[in-house]
Amino acid sequence: MKQVIAILLAAISVSAQAKEDPSHLKALIDQHKAIAAAHDNAAQCLAAGKKEEDCHAELLKACKGIAIGKLCGMKHKH
Repeated sequence: MKQVIAILLAAISVSAQAKEDPSHLKALIDQHKAIAAAHDNAAQCLAAGKKEEDCHAELLKACKGIAIGKLCGMKHKH
């Protein structure tokens, strides 16, 4: 839940730029939602008792093309 809040705050922080380009803001919000969903799925995977390595592998698959970093960092790719 904290990750979702952080994502929403990040989206709000770019609102000045978004006023100039609403399509950019929509794309940014969608991207952050996708990253958050991937992390939420990884958390559910771990909570289900699956191996950390397996959950991280699923996380990397889910984040391919939308995020960067070894464990799908909460940064979007540019």
